[in-house]
Amino acid sequence: MRCQSWLCLFCLVLPWMLCQGTSRSHPQQVHLSYPGEPTAMTVTWTTFAPAGSIVEFGPEPGRAFIASVRGEASLFVDGGCERRRLYIHRVTLRGLVPGQRYVYRCGSLRGWSRPYSFRALPNGTNWSPRLAVFGDMGNINPQSLPRLQRDTQQHMYDVMLHVGDFAYDMDQYNARVGDAFMRQIEPVAASVPYMTCPGNHEEKYNFSNYRARFSMPGDTEGLWYSWDIGPAHIISFSTEVYFYLKYGPHLIQKQYQWLEKDLQEATRPDRRRRRPWIITMGHRPMYCSNNDLDDCTKHESIVRQGLPEHQYGLEDLFYKYGVDLELWAHEHSYERLWPVYNYQVYNGSTAAPYTHPRAPVHIITGSAGCKERLDSFVLNPREWSAVRIEDYGYTRLHIVNSSHIWLEQVSDDQDGKVVDGIWIIKELHGPEAWH
Repeated sequence: MRCQSWLCLFCLVLPWMLCQGTSRSHPQQVHLSYPGEPTAMTVTWTTFAPAGSIVEFGPEPGRAFIASVRGEASLFVDGGCERRRLYIHRVTLRGLVPGQRYVYRCGSLRGWSRPYSFRALPNGTNWSPRLAVFGDMGNINPQSLPRLQRDTQQHMYDVMLHVGDFAYDMDQYNARVGDAFMRQIEPVAASVPYMTCPGNHEEKYNFSNYRARFSMPGDTEGLWYSWDIGPAHIISFSTEVYFYLKYGPHLIQKQYQWLEKDLQEATRPDRRRRRPWIITMGHRPMYCSNNDLDDCTKHESIVRQGLPEHQYGLEDLFYKYGVDLELWAHEHSYERLWPVYNYQVYNGSTAAPYTHPRAPVHIITGSAGCKERLDSFVLNPREWSAVRIEDYGYTRLHIVNSSHIWLEQVSDDQDGKVVDGIWIIKELHGPEAWH
């Protein structure tokens, strides 16, 4: 197959996305992630030639780099016909003071990044994490990105959750679109941990661009993992194992067994007392009321019910272990569901549906902005659908304490107006809460 002529297509249509005129060993695409270890942070970046992997950093106030840590680089060869070679550098900073702000730069004597700063996550459970949550953001029409960047500059978030679908697509034009996207998000992702899960747009070459570019906790290359933050346990998983069986149907079983083991550990009485909130993030929803033919519009959704004969279905698994909140994307819109299980609504009460809900709460937030634009809804809302909004935007998640979560939806179309907001209030967590 003849290689894509990216020079005529890419340079003429998207000239602003090309690499800057810097050395091939100069760091770019800088981003942070939380490695799951208290008092640690991982810095990841890319070069196009071999170079050292060094992070220099120091506490703020002040701009002095008083410490230096070395890491390692791995060669990533894109699956496109050019077989482009990228060097992905990873350095983990350890021994950070919880809550302390740090200034850092990354690179080597062959070139350094500009200085960035971040706040080390507070340790323990007695604090109130603030997260931005969204999915489906490309580098064409990333409408919410400038507002997310402004929020980040105002230190509004401790973590970003990107719930699948990046760049549209990272593999395109021999991974140059992935490079452009990672440069676009750098002002945000180099300042707060940017935590991810894979979506369908990452599928090419067995999710290789996703697995190479992001540094998530655990040893599954970010396809599924979990981590703790404040009074919450967050589980990221891949809905895509159910749809791309060519990469191995065994992945469905492997992930499901991992999920159940992780949930068993998270719901041990001593663990659940310390971190009562269990929150999941996966790309394709179990339910949605969009006007399309996606999996979530089907009564027997694959994500919800699993393979034939209900093998490896996730709804029963999450219900069994008392998952409190399920975050989704894929649909290019925002939808908040009533507490729901098996198509039945289990509100806490008529007056306060999210106070002591008797089933998990689902939020679909896939309207950050991409070239595929927004998705519409069916005319008649489903009985389990509480709020549906077709604006570009993103979600803010504030885990206030062990019993209260505040969720709000920001509309970028309406200049940052908060267009939806709910309190989830639960004194009791776990499957016993459903009864």
